[in-house]
Amino acid sequence: MRANDPPFLILTSLSSGPKHGHALLLDIESFAGVRLGPGTLYGAITRLEERRLIEPLGAVDRRRPYRITAAGLEALSATLADLRKLVDAGTSRLRAASA
Repeated sequence: MRANDPPFLILTSLSSGPKHGHALLLDIESFAGVRLGPGTLYGAITRLEERRLIEPLGAVDRRRPYRITAAGLEALSATLADLRKLVDAGTSRLRAASA
């Protein structure tokens, strides 16, 4: 996953608690500045469900919330660690280039 991939954004959003589709769209836009279309969102949700990284909860007023699974938390943690390494390497190289 990359930092701007819909699955990464969805897992990041769900790491703070269950959300339904519209709430995911709003949360992702607020923390990442990325506007996902409904097709992109629900396509990514389907793939995440198939990989068992998220799971649906019971519907509430025609809205189906999702929550991140233990496997989803592990995948998110691994992706964040990889991104942290890239940020550290890039920061180090930028400092060296600026010196």
